[in-house]
Amino acid sequence: MDTQTGQPAPLEPMPTDWTRALAVVAHPDDLEYGGAAAVADWTDGGREVAYLLASRGEAGIDTLAPEECAPLREAEQRASAAVVGVSTVEFLDYRDGVIEYGLDLRRDIAAAIRRHRPELLITLNHRDTWGGQGGGGFWNTPDHKAVGRATLDAAADAGNRWIFPELIEQGLEPWNGVRWIAVAGSPLATHAADATAGMERSIASLMEHKAYIEALTDQDPEEYCRGFLTGFAEQAAARFGGRPAVTFELFSR
Repeated sequence: MDTQTGQPAPLEPMPTDWTRALAVVAHPDDLEYGGAAAVADWTDGGREVAYLLASRGEAGIDTLAPEECAPLREAEQRASAAVVGVSTVEFLDYRDGVIEYGLDLRRDIAAAIRRHRPELLITLNHRDTWGGQGGGGFWNTPDHKAVGRATLDAAADAGNRWIFPELIEQGLEPWNGVRWIAVAGSPLATHAADATAGMERSIASLMEHKAYIEALTDQDPEEYCRGFLTGFAEQAAARFGGRPAVTFELFSR
């Protein structure tokens, strides 16, 4: 908050001096609800981005049993990632809807960090609510909170050889090269990435989640995706020099 104007402070540009990123989220579609426009721009610029999903989203469609839903949502996520230039999509197979913060989750994310060696980690809102800085809004889900918090902690775990020493036995040497963790969708956003160049691919990426969107809304899929993504990007523009943007809460290490 700007103490002089009483308005939210301007958003700073996201760092650009990095080459590898790893995005860690709970479910298929988490990255597409806002983050994909930034990912498209980053991969266009020659940066590598990999996706790690804690679950396959099998509890996300009421009309589909989990054993039917999981492979469908996995396929939709892989297609969605390809639209924005991401070819590496991995799944940890935690149960959708009941992911718990704990040592197993921290270890599995730390292992992925050691494999991919990112400078930038990306995750989704780990805070209790979605909403403005003044509070309110909507209550966040346990899965998002658990995975987001575990990702923040795993950045340090990945660099410490004495935490999860079994990873070294598996050939995964410590990686202490994570420089930032960027939290998409945070109500306490500090930074932003310009969404102009990547917006159309972001919309197309979200539309790849066909089964999920059809179950979610009766609205025309393109109209729904375009309205949702451009609405949030334009809202962020007020704090980013008038440019549509994807917002992040950025933690430095």
